[in-house]
Amino acid sequence: MKESTESLNFIEHIIEEDLAVGFSKENLRFRFPPEPNGYLHIGHAASICLNFGLGEKYQAPVNLRFDDTNPSKEEQEYVDAIKRDIAWLGFKWANECYASDYFLQLHDWAVELIKKDKAYVDQQTSEQIASQKGTPTTPGTDSPYRNRPVGESLDLFERMKNGEFPAGSYVLRAKIDMASPNMHMRDPILYRIINAHHHRTGNKWCIYPMYDWAHGESDYIEQVSHSLCTLEFKAHRELYDWYLDQIVDPAKLRPKQREFARRNLSYTVMSKRKLLELVQKKVVAGWDDPRMPTISGLRRRGYTPTSIRKFSDLAGIAKRDNVTDVSLLEFCIREDLNQTATRVMGVLNPVKLVITNYPEGKSEILHLENNPEEANSGTHEVPFSRELYIEREDFKEDAGKNFFRLSLGNEVRLKSAYIIKGESVIKDASGEIQEIHCTYDPESRSGSGTEASERKVKGTLHWVSIAHAIKAEVREYDRLFLDEAPDAHEEKGFLEFINPNSLNIIKEAYLEPFLAKATLEDKFQFQRLGYFTLDPDSKEGRLIFNKTVGLKDTWAKQNTQAPAQNQPKPQAQPQNQPQKKAINEIQQIGKKLTNLSGDKLETAMNSIREFAEEVSYEELEPLFGTAVKKTGTRIAVALALGVLLKKGQAKNQAIGEFIASAKADENEILSAEAKKLD
Repeated sequence: MKESTESLNFIEHIIEEDLAVGFSKENLRFRFPPEPNGYLHIGHAASICLNFGLGEKYQAPVNLRFDDTNPSKEEQEYVDAIKRDIAWLGFKWANECYASDYFLQLHDWAVELIKKDKAYVDQQTSEQIASQKGTPTTPGTDSPYRNRPVGESLDLFERMKNGEFPAGSYVLRAKIDMASPNMHMRDPILYRIINAHHHRTGNKWCIYPMYDWAHGESDYIEQVSHSLCTLEFKAHRELYDWYLDQIVDPAKLRPKQREFARRNLSYTVMSKRKLLELVQKKVVAGWDDPRMPTISGLRRRGYTPTSIRKFSDLAGIAKRDNVTDVSLLEFCIREDLNQTATRVMGVLNPVKLVITNYPEGKSEILHLENNPEEANSGTHEVPFSRELYIEREDFKEDAGKNFFRLSLGNEVRLKSAYIIKGESVIKDASGEIQEIHCTYDPESRSGSGTEASERKVKGTLHWVSIAHAIKAEVREYDRLFLDEAPDAHEEKGFLEFINPNSLNIIKEAYLEPFLAKATLEDKFQFQRLGYFTLDPDSKEGRLIFNKTVGLKDTWAKQNTQAPAQNQPKPQAQPQNQPQKKAINEIQQIGKKLTNLSGDKLETAMNSIREFAEEVSYEELEPLFGTAVKKTGTRIAVALALGVLLKKGQAKNQAIGEFIASAKADENEILSAEAKKLD
């Protein structure tokens, strides 16, 4: 039976509609096109899972294409890391391609554009070009070199290619429309001079194509049917199609670009530039630091391919940008490791416990269940003796009725072992407990079948035998940022929200000896503590374990600013994931506006207009009083107000006062948008 269309995401709907009107399934081809200028992160995983998932669903090839058009930022290290991450996620690409494979063809097509008087060489500075392109609200003006003779542009372009000019002295621009409402169509740059070594072509080229020129043409060369991009490229689609119009052969497949929302995650940053800054400023230990949202960082922390693919599935493919709560990602890894991780015991904050009536010198082998969630997972041996370590917080001398762990005069069970009773303590001169003395019931061993073994007590503790324990370093990780949106503040940089307690290193933890043979692939649940994995820094005789995630989400309880409604439910489907209200999204984007320019500014302004379709006047009106210095937010309010007025909102005194104030503002964009509202 055909899959219900209700279960399809909107990209799949597009493909199904194409197939329904005659597009051949055999012509389906997808690609994942990373730029090798950094490590992939959890946001890229959405695109990876989408493109390769479509390939698996439709039995269609998926190319891995490196868009390596900027040698000053790209490195072979990043190429290797990207390939490793995609393979680790479990995906296979049909062909490994590079935009640099097509440099000659792209150059030749550019020459044809010049010959058709559809491109020209410009020698303005980048600042001059930016200023004469205008703004999203005003048309651009022609370059003084726009009507340069074809022959002259051909000669200059050839000399650019031959390395006769320094970087920044000349560019090749497409000749389209300087008055276009789409700023991407205002004579975009096709080629610029970069005097840098390319990781694949060496020093062969001195000119490099811009991404927009290489993107669609590379799709066409590879005969990609559906070029799936993140939402910021929606405004680029018109240019994508214009470029294809210039070179496409009607007998060949013509790619089409469609856009989906990028994956944003709370309590982190997703910009490769900002992630690189974290690395360069040594805020983290590297791209694979377990606090980083990179795939390599998540892998090192103990995340599994299954958990990341499940997260991508639950978070879904959206038509508009939104922020997914990081607790959903943590939920996915907990669910996976609960089913697969081996249960072991380790003590991170030890205090010595002596069982006074257990024979001195005696030890015995008990058996610990490997995983109660997995049938036939078996058991492993764990030694037991008279002297043990337990967690210091698992004991109180005087406990209230709600303390269900060990206290004087009360009983608890030692996991997979015996019931013990607290009898006395030994303290040092400062009053800190050094030893806890207790007695045990020798008939109460777990699984022995005796009446005493069936006896119920309120608490169960984990433990390790001191004589048999192995020492290890344990690294406990927390969220790297304290703020839900660390890079969304007008007046503060994202580094101001670093969590100073994001890493806690325990130099001497004590673990059961079974863990001496742990490998990097193994996943463990330290009973009652959380999920852990071996770190690559480990050496023989020096084990290091990373905490992947706790057994429960305690962040919301510790941080009251984390909205409770954002906690994921196990049964939640993508469309049911909690999303911010549209007015909050508008405010968040507005905070960034004054830091944006050009294409990014236009994309952000369009996003605000889209969110404004879902905003009521009652939600927007309180923002009319936004402080004058918060210019970005006031621009966002003006944009949203414009949408409401077009939908029939009547003007009133509050609207009039806001418009008057905005018109008089020194910021050109705010003033221009306000004038449109008169």
